Amino acid sequence: MSEQRGPLPRRYARYYLEQTPSLVWLLVVNAVAMLVGVRFYVETMPEVSTFLWPLYADSPAALFLMTLSVATLLPFLGKSLDEVPLTVPLAYLHTIALVWLVKMGLWTVVALNIGFDAYFPAPWAYFGIIITHLGFVAEGLLVPHYARTTKGALVTALVLALANDVLDYGLGYHPPLRYDPGVVLPLATVALSVLSVGIAWRLLPMQVPSKKTA
Repeated sequence: MSEQRGPLPRRYARYYLEQTPSLVWLLVVNAVAMLVGVRFYVETMPEVSTFLWPLYADSPAALFLMTLSVATLLPFLGKSLDEVPLTVPLAYLHTIALVWLVKMGLWTVVALNIGFDAYFPAPWAYFGIIITHLGFVAEGLLVPHYARTTKGALVTALVLALANDVLDYGLGYHPPLRYDPGVVLPLATVALSVLSVGIAWRLLPMQVPSKKTA
């Protein structure tokens, strides 16, 4: 693997992902952030079918997927990222995790600024949420350092992201907002789905499946 994968220098990825304390802390922070995120949805979750919770609670779902993605590195602690096996099933997991993380990080910034007057200048409801969700994008920059993607994984991620958009705005299961999303936010969300898959395609090296895994 090359020493540079995207905008994040590889030495930082090695620090967070190859050492036991930093990797465990990353998983713990993700788990705590996921619980904090779920709290945001708690009041409205009883109105949503239990089976739809993973798609309704978008940000916690993104963190959950990223936690699963990072957790695949646990068996290889103490080893170089270059030694982490690259398989097709893992390519799907890592790709979808990256897409969800980037999409929800950017979506939050867009959504809060479309409804700017409803959120600004509240310290947490505006600044705090935007900063923490931009952290999603920053964390996503770690993924290219241990993952690859495939055409199938990218297509699957796009289909799932667009299906989630239909669920959110076609059926009304979008995250709770302080304003009516109207037409602008749904269109922006679809654009973010496409953009996030494009970012994953740009950042993740392409894996060519072997005959055994094709």
